[in-house]
Amino acid sequence: MHDLVCVVHVHSTHSDGSGTVPQIARAAKRAGIDVVLLTDHDTLEAKRRGEERWYGDVLVLVGEEVSPTDRDHFLAFGIDKEINRRMSGPDICKAVEAAGGFGFGAHPFSRGSERFKRPGIAFGERDCLTGVELWSFLNDTGERARGIRDLARMIFTPQRAIGGPPADNLREWDQLCQARRVVAIGGLDAHQFGIRIAGHVPIRLMGYARTFKQLHTHVLVDEPLTRDLEPDRARVYEALREGRCYIANDQVADARGFEFTHMGEEIALEPGLELRVRTSRRADIRLLRDGECIAAIHTDQLVHPIELHGVYRAEVELEKRPWIFSNPVYVRGL
Repeated sequence: MHDLVCVVHVHSTHSDGSGTVPQIARAAKRAGIDVVLLTDHDTLEAKRRGEERWYGDVLVLVGEEVSPTDRDHFLAFGIDKEINRRMSGPDICKAVEAAGGFGFGAHPFSRGSERFKRPGIAFGERDCLTGVELWSFLNDTGERARGIRDLARMIFTPQRAIGGPPADNLREWDQLCQARRVVAIGGLDAHQFGIRIAGHVPIRLMGYARTFKQLHTHVLVDEPLTRDLEPDRARVYEALREGRCYIANDQVADARGFEFTHMGEEIALEPGLELRVRTSRRADIRLLRDGECIAAIHTDQLVHPIELHGVYRAEVELEKRPWIFSNPVYVRGL
């Protein structure tokens, strides 16, 4: 498998971001990103303008954040026309599927901030979701802030504030996975808040290049990308659909080389079945079944026999910092 470092949930000047798509691509190159998944609010304008393409070593793919007012935001990919945002969450999911696309509930577990009197923008009826933004850098870090000092830390020293995905997010995702396969991604909700002057943004907070270093979704494809847009897009989207991806804070350490056997797959329980977790360095590895830890060890490889049906996933910490969160393996009675 070839490990692609991706940033998901990015906004440009086609909606409420402050950078153009070429500027975003240049920022991604500086941050060491392979693929940008652009999701402007309620528009595919970047796709119509031919901005979905390779920019040197960076591939930009264009989706849409379907954005009903104050609820049910959805990151839709693999679609050619905008999805009507004046629908319920379940109807948005149905419309994306009918259009041949797929996607993820955007910050679906959002709870808002009591301290700053900001309501959450959650996805209400989650039973329709087959994908979730499990960890949202902007939303989850911002909602954890208890005051101005925490917000300043998030802006100026984000790695001191990022933590990990909220425990409640993990708990609710584990519950969703009991009923069906639900792919998890990490998203940035990157806007580069700032003021554009003559095509530049001299005044800005959370610049794209800096934001792109904070949280990644690693996508595992079966062949190297070819610099040909259509087959490359198909490979990335197939891996995301199938859950061949994991979330990593690569500021803790470079996560490339992480392996979790059968990740994203639905497999039968058979005698001798084992799951293996492998990391690029020694770390604290945990294997969970249905949200409960069943094995934990400090090493670079965990191998565990599987004797029960369930939904298995891996979490990794390095020096007590959250590092890697896998997608599950679904061990069923097939």
